Amino acid sequence: MNQLNFASLFHASPNPYVVMSPTFVIVGANDAYLAVTGRALPDIVDRSMFDAFPSDDPANEVMLRASLDRVVQTQLRDELPLIRYGITLDTPEGKKFEERFWSATHTPLFDAEGKLKYVLQHTEDVTELQRLRMTSKGERAELSNRVLQRAESVQQRNQALHAESSQLRRLFAQAPGFIAVVRGPQHLFELANESFCRIVGRHDVVGRAAREVTPEVEGQGLFEIMDAVYASGEARLLQNQSVRLQRHAGMPLEERFIDIVYQPILEDDKTVSGIFIQGTDITEQRRAEIELTRHRDALEQLVTKRTEALRRSDADKLAMQAALLQSQKMEALGKLTGGVAHDFNNALQVIAGNLHLLRRGLAADEANLRRVTAALSGVDRGAKLASHLLAFARKQPLQPVALNVGRLLRDLDDMLRRALGETIELETVVAGGVWNTLVDRNFLENALLNLAINARDAMEGQGKLTIESGNASLDDTYALGHSEVSAGQYVMIAISDTGCGMTEDIVQKVFEPFFTTKPEGRGTGLGLSMVYGFVKQSGGHLKVYSEPGHGTTVRMYLPRSFEVEVPAEPLALVPSIGGTETILVVEDDAQVRETVVELLSELGYKVLKAPDAASALAVVESGVPIDLLFTDVVMPGSLRSPELARRAKQVQPGIEVLFTSGYTENAIVHGGRLDPGVSLLSKPYPREELARKVRHILSNRQHADGLQEEVRQFVAEKLAGDSESGNMASLRVLVVEDNAAALASTLELIEYLGHRPTGVASAELALQALAEASFDVLMTDLSLPGLSGQALAQQAIGLQPGMRVVFASGMAQPDVHIPRALWLAKPFNSDDIASVLQSVRQPAADSTG
Repeated sequence: MNQLNFASLFHASPNPYVVMSPTFVIVGANDAYLAVTGRALPDIVDRSMFDAFPSDDPANEVMLRASLDRVVQTQLRDELPLIRYGITLDTPEGKKFEERFWSATHTPLFDAEGKLKYVLQHTEDVTELQRLRMTSKGERAELSNRVLQRAESVQQRNQALHAESSQLRRLFAQAPGFIAVVRGPQHLFELANESFCRIVGRHDVVGRAAREVTPEVEGQGLFEIMDAVYASGEARLLQNQSVRLQRHAGMPLEERFIDIVYQPILEDDKTVSGIFIQGTDITEQRRAEIELTRHRDALEQLVTKRTEALRRSDADKLAMQAALLQSQKMEALGKLTGGVAHDFNNALQVIAGNLHLLRRGLAADEANLRRVTAALSGVDRGAKLASHLLAFARKQPLQPVALNVGRLLRDLDDMLRRALGETIELETVVAGGVWNTLVDRNFLENALLNLAINARDAMEGQGKLTIESGNASLDDTYALGHSEVSAGQYVMIAISDTGCGMTEDIVQKVFEPFFTTKPEGRGTGLGLSMVYGFVKQSGGHLKVYSEPGHGTTVRMYLPRSFEVEVPAEPLALVPSIGGTETILVVEDDAQVRETVVELLSELGYKVLKAPDAASALAVVESGVPIDLLFTDVVMPGSLRSPELARRAKQVQPGIEVLFTSGYTENAIVHGGRLDPGVSLLSKPYPREELARKVRHILSNRQHADGLQEEVRQFVAEKLAGDSESGNMASLRVLVVEDNAAALASTLELIEYLGHRPTGVASAELALQALAEASFDVLMTDLSLPGLSGQALAQQAIGLQPGMRVVFASGMAQPDVHIPRALWLAKPFNSDDIASVLQSVRQPAADSTG
């Protein structure tokens, strides 16, 4: 028998048909459809139905679209018994709509895999019938009226059925248990609610086979049960069924517990066409039962030893009460010391500022100069004292970086041996594969030094100190017994001594500020309190084990970090310089304010002042040009300093902001870290540090403004990029600059000069770029967030030895100890860049670095 030619049948059919994609793009139509719509096939193919046949009434288009949407959503046939939908006709007066009435049926067409591929529209033009209803009389009018009424009735019933279907689908989607319907021997998903998609970890299940949706279930017995239900027509109920699912891509299998029913779907002839799946995820309930069983077993063991249990219960209760009291006491002490440190730092700032001003006038008076220098040393000691208090109160702004504790301990070995003396034996044990941790390097070094010195004093200068580091995991059981601990992975550092040890009551007090067992004059009692506050602020845990006559072990648990280690930076001394810009000083303490104003004025700056944020905002809004807003963080009044900074930038977008404080609270420090993009100068600060910080911020701003103007001039004059490059070959230049405007302008200028620049905003991103590509020149600022420019340059040369380094900075040139390094002073222009890149091409003997 010859095969039927379906294409010929399609076009020969007297019934109008059009075929659309699931997005309602026309892919074909038969001759009858083209005749009734007055269209040619090329005019409508590959066009949206609503583009090819626009409607003169949006409501009719909405009705048609709703019917097509229902077919796509339900994958079932949908009917429109009557719809008014005009057809555009070309007339001498232009395009006009001719009113038409239609009766349409929309049928889904599927591919071999059961996925929706096309939507078939069969439409009949019932315009004459509708007009007959409206204009004819007598029996024909009555007949047509009944026909149309039946059509409208059918349409109303369809709409009611659709509303009911939509409600049922909403209930289906929102059901608390998981529900799905699969069809055929391959168990193709026809329906699946949100709970089902959530438990299997994917939403693209409809139209896919069960073994494709959850391939990891193969071998766990569920597919075999579904096959058996489909073959036998008998329902199956599974309770407390364990199933391992991959709920997240790339993650290991996760065990879940479910109650599930497989109910066969029977057709009228009793054959099985599919399976209705309904179930509940009882994982949490099952785990609770397992935990309850574990506790019941533990309780039974406790019952057999109830005397011991009662004794331990009383002891645990007393220990918990003591721990709670200790925690409350430490919290109260933290609040007290934080407030004291704030006022103390303000007082120190007044003293330090005036001493610095006084010292500059005593160059010829050696006796008084020595006295002022001694007083400044006292201020430094006071600042360290305040720093320890803030560390204990967990209010010290930390600058954590990813570091390797094993490497840090090896670097500290010489310093610790000098601090301990020759009579103390020091042993350092570093386990293999120690994880990285995220902490402030300087605070961790100080903490280790404090613990080592404390151990030395406990051993009275004779004994053995052991420092160990390794990986540790604190589980839920441990966390339950220590309310301030979060279960997880930690890097552990243990410092053990062979000293006299401590009683339990002393162990409870060792971390309190000013508590010490040393004789008067041999300690402040702040070293261990600083360690305590630092570890807590870093998200860690501190545990002390001690017994009289058996020494002491202090264990620090610092959270594990998955970040790449940031090496220690070499120190570079940069001389301080002043400027002529305008600075607005906002400080509520009058003495501190006047001292700062005098220091900045002496450096050459124009200084405005305000006692609070509201007054400062009024100065900014007055229109006086301000280059830098230098504001205390903690001030009275309803307007807070961060909000002042934000509103000031709205009024004067070019203004820079520098915060200062002796006590940051949570205004600009969160999670122990400065907020991104925030510059802070902690009180008390010396004149040189103030000068360097202010100059760095203002120089970067001037540099960015100058570069942008240079770029504007290049664009205005339409200079060709190659005209400035001479005969030099194109250089690959990696630019590292944290100021976004300066970075963009620098890249444009280098590109105008005929070179190939790549820009990044941090040293860490620069190291990543260096690992992925080769460069001829590294152009970097010295002051960067995280790793410094000097430390970056040292690592970069190690990665690419032939590369030249250009330091770009607004500070005075320091001694950076980088071979053949070049210097580019900010603000620089295109001529400066061209000159320094020309120097890169000179032989090594010609280097000015």
